[in-house]
Amino acid sequence: MPQQQKEEEQKDIEFLKSRKRIELMEQAVSLKKAKIIRQQQIAQSKTDREYLSKYLYDQGEEFLDIAEAQFPIQTRTIVRKIVELIKSMEIKNRISGRELLALFRSVGVNVRINTTIQIEDHGKIISLQDKLKQKYEELSSDT
Repeated sequence: MPQQQKEEEQKDIEFLKSRKRIELMEQAVSLKKAKIIRQQQIAQSKTDREYLSKYLYDQGEEFLDIAEAQFPIQTRTIVRKIVELIKSMEIKNRISGRELLALFRSVGVNVRINTTIQIEDHGKIISLQDKLKQKYEELSSDT
């Protein structure tokens, strides 16, 4: 009787081991599938980005780069939707950087853009900030 009980326990252990092996193999397969799907999504987003790039003008590319740096997931989603609209001919015109900025802000993605105002001063282009500093220094040195 004890021999038979040992054999049954051994069979149970083997059964559990084989079940665990199957679970691990299934888990490995699902991880591989997830990795492949992720790679396909990245490749698709790059092709979407390339497709959209053909429709951008007036600093649209620069804005898209800034948006991707600050909000990569949201930008990928928005780009995918824009490409769908372009392919379905709902968007027929090219898209400027300003229009793209307005679109992002209208859906709640507030992309921050560094801006500088440049002016011409005695034939040189300088920033408004530098011009104001010069004026302030002139005024403070006069008094």
